[in-house]
Amino acid sequence: TTPEHTAEARTLIGADAFLAPEHKAVLTTDPEKARAVGRKALESYLNLANYLNSWKRLGFTDQEVAKPGSDRLVDAVVAYGTPDDIAARLKEHHSAGADHVPVQVLTGPDKLVSALAKLAEPLDL
Repeated sequence: TTPEHTAEARTLIGADAFLAPEHKAVLTTDPEKARAVGRKALESYLNLANYLNSWKRLGFTDQEVAKPGSDRLVDAVVAYGTPDDIAARLKEHHSAGADHVPVQVLTGPDKLVSALAKLAEPLDL
């Protein structure tokens, strides 16, 4: 989800409820590669009315949420770049009211531990 959605959720559920919005991440500074990986991960979501309606409430158009998903949509729901870039994006959720941000790292299983280790430092984990 997006930090804007997180802010809306915080307003709706109040200050005392635990809020943990998930955000996808790809460790690459190549936007085209990140978007290709992100689009693959978003394929099933682009068939679900609840996700499509939620994104539309956030200001995305019908064309942006149609398969394969616009660059703007993918960039909003998939963080990519350096570990510091990704950490900054994830921290936007905390600023918007999240208590915890689960990170779905989009990578092969053979690279997952390495990717998590790279992300841990700027996230202060």
